[in-house]
Amino acid sequence: MTKILDRLPVVRHVRQSVGLQRGMLVTGLAITAVFVLTAIFAPIIAPYGYSQLRDASGTFGAQLPPGGAHLLGTTVGGYDVLSRVIWGTQTAVIVIIVAVLLSIFAGVALGLISGYIGGWLDRVLVVIADAIYAFPSLLLAIVAAIAISGGQSSFWGGILAAAISITFVFIPQYFRVIRAETVRIKSEAYVESAKVIGSGAPRIMVQHVLRNATRTLPLIFTLNSSEAILTLAGLGFLGFGIEPTAAAEWGYDLNKSLSDVTSGIWWTSLFPGLAIVLSVLGITLVGESLNDLADPRLRTRRRAEVAAHTPDPLEVQP
Repeated sequence: MTKILDRLPVVRHVRQSVGLQRGMLVTGLAITAVFVLTAIFAPIIAPYGYSQLRDASGTFGAQLPPGGAHLLGTTVGGYDVLSRVIWGTQTAVIVIIVAVLLSIFAGVALGLISGYIGGWLDRVLVVIADAIYAFPSLLLAIVAAIAISGGQSSFWGGILAAAISITFVFIPQYFRVIRAETVRIKSEAYVESAKVIGSGAPRIMVQHVLRNATRTLPLIFTLNSSEAILTLAGLGFLGFGIEPTAAAEWGYDLNKSLSDVTSGIWWTSLFPGLAIVLSVLGITLVGESLNDLADPRLRTRRRAEVAAHTPDPLEVQP
C-alpha cells in the first residue's frame, strides 16, 4: 500500500521536495485543495444561492455590512457576498478544467503533427501559433467571447464561451512546447529503430514520441490554470463574462463593487479579490515547485544545501 501511494504524482513530488521547496509545494497544494473542495461542495457550504435575493424573512437588502445572517455582507445588487464567493469557486474550477483540457488536446495534437511531419505544414502552423501568441491574451479572449456568445450567456453557455476563449490563448503554448520536444525526439535512436522495423508514422508518434514529449505538461497545466483564473476574472470585470443570474463570477462582482470602495463599503470588493489572489497563489506555488522538481540541477543543489546544514550523527557527542 505504501509503494502504491509513493507512486502517486502528488505524494512522489512531496517526497522529492526538500526545505523551502517542500513548504511552497505543501502550501500550494493545501490552498488549491481548499478551493477544489469548496467548488465540489458549494451547494452544501453556500448559505444561499448565487442569485438569491430573499429568504423566508424577506429581501436581503443591499450593501449590508458583515455580520448576522450575512457573514460577509451583501453586494450592491443585494446578493450574499459569501455565497457569491463560494459559487464563484465552482465557476472558476469548471472553466479551468474545460479550458485547459481543450487546450491540451488541441495543442498537443497540432504540435505532434507539426513537429513530426514538418515541411510546409509545420511552417504554416508555426506562423499561425506565433501570431496568436503575440496577440494580447486578454484582448484575444474578449474577441473570442464576443464572437462565441455576444459577451454574455447562460450558465453553461457562458462557461463554454469563457473556456473556449481561454483555449485560443493557451493552444499556442502547448503547441510550441510539444513541437519543440517532437523535433528533438524524432531524431533519437529508438525512433529511427522503429522506422527501420517498419512502424508507421501514426504508431511512432503515439507510442514513442507522444509519451516522451508530454512530460512537462503537468507544469504547464498548473501555470495555465492560474492564468485561466485571471483571464476569466478579466472577462467578467470588463463585462464580457457570465450574467449574475446564470452563475457567480469573481470578476463581475469586482466590477460592480468599484463604486462601493469610494464610499467606504469594503466587503463587496475585498472577498472576491481575495479569492482571486489566493487561488492564483496556490496554483502558482504548485507550478513553481513542480518546475524546480523537474530541473535535476535545482533538485540536486537543494538536496546538497539541506545535507550541508544537517549535522552528521557520527559527529554528535553523547
